[in-house]
Amino acid sequence: MPALTVKHLQELKGVRQIAFVQVAREEEAIAASEAGMDMIGTGFRPETQHFASLVPNSHFQFGLAWGKHASAEAALAEAMQAMEAGAQSVYCGMSPHIVEVLAREGVPVIAHVGLVPPKATWVGGMRAVGRTAKQAEQVYRDSKAFESAGAFALEMEVVPAQVATEITRRITPLTLSLGSGTGCDATYLFSADLLGENRGHIPRHAKVYRNFAEERDRLQQERIAAYREYITDVGNTAYPAEAHDVSMDSGEFEQFLAVLDR
Repeated sequence: MPALTVKHLQELKGVRQIAFVQVAREEEAIAASEAGMDMIGTGFRPETQHFASLVPNSHFQFGLAWGKHASAEAALAEAMQAMEAGAQSVYCGMSPHIVEVLAREGVPVIAHVGLVPPKATWVGGMRAVGRTAKQAEQVYRDSKAFESAGAFALEMEVVPAQVATEITRRITPLTLSLGSGTGCDATYLFSADLLGENRGHIPRHAKVYRNFAEERDRLQQERIAAYREYITDVGNTAYPAEAHDVSMDSGEFEQFLAVLDR
């Protein structure tokens, strides 16, 4: 199946849930696409700029780093670079003013409402946003502001499910739920949480499908064991063995010795 375009995603609003994962590594992007993931995203960095070419059958989104751009023009320049690198959409966690500049130039923008981690100090830290009527109203107002700015989708992070559902019904942009229930248009998870790569704190909204942290610990112990065996083999000359050596014809070797003995 070809990748879903922005138009295709918009047509899915209210039809079915869209699956979206944020990846950090090349192999994660490839695996997600092979699994049939609708949307795949990652931060726009030099080491990720080829990711879009690896997953032609999934909608690919590049994210602009928050705080990197001092102006709308700088954000627009990088957004266009991201699109040239193969993205079908761009995440921008900045203000409606900046989102509007990108959208006016035809960049499909995913904005961010609810808990926006770089701005968490305004809501008292890393916590849910929208638990009071006043906060919920502000999430709605923010959503409408991004709608007016031209965003085609909104990441909605840790907003109460019933609030997210009602806002989703009342706005045109797609809503991407990160801990905001199933009433949004898409469900969004970080690959590191999904695969269980994090040690210690696991976000309440995350569901862990595999335990990669445990597997990485096991592989690390296997590395240590392999290195120890290698050190032992080197110490008792068990490695390299004859099978690992390059042989020489005996006649050629005799000629070589004769040269040395002259």
